[in-house]
Amino acid sequence: MFGNISIWQLLIVLAIIVLLFGTKKLRGIGSDLGSAIKGFRSSVKDDADKDNDEPPAQLSEQAKTDAGKTAATQQTATKDKV
Repeated sequence: MFGNISIWQLLIVLAIIVLLFGTKKLRGIGSDLGSAIKGFRSSVKDDADKDNDEPPAQLSEQAKTDAGKTAATQQTATKDKV
């Protein structure tokens, strides 16, 4: 469908957009879009770093809980034998 668009057609569309909105408004839109993308990327990167840091802490808490359950089970088993 879009395979037959030539460079001249794209230039005409670009010229119409510049005439409609003006270069100042387009520059503002471009900078706003760029800052939004930059913020999104940094947020995704921070979340990925945070996710990589969390599992060891969660595992250690879970290991403590499991160890507590194991100790309680062993104590119960010992009491049952006595």
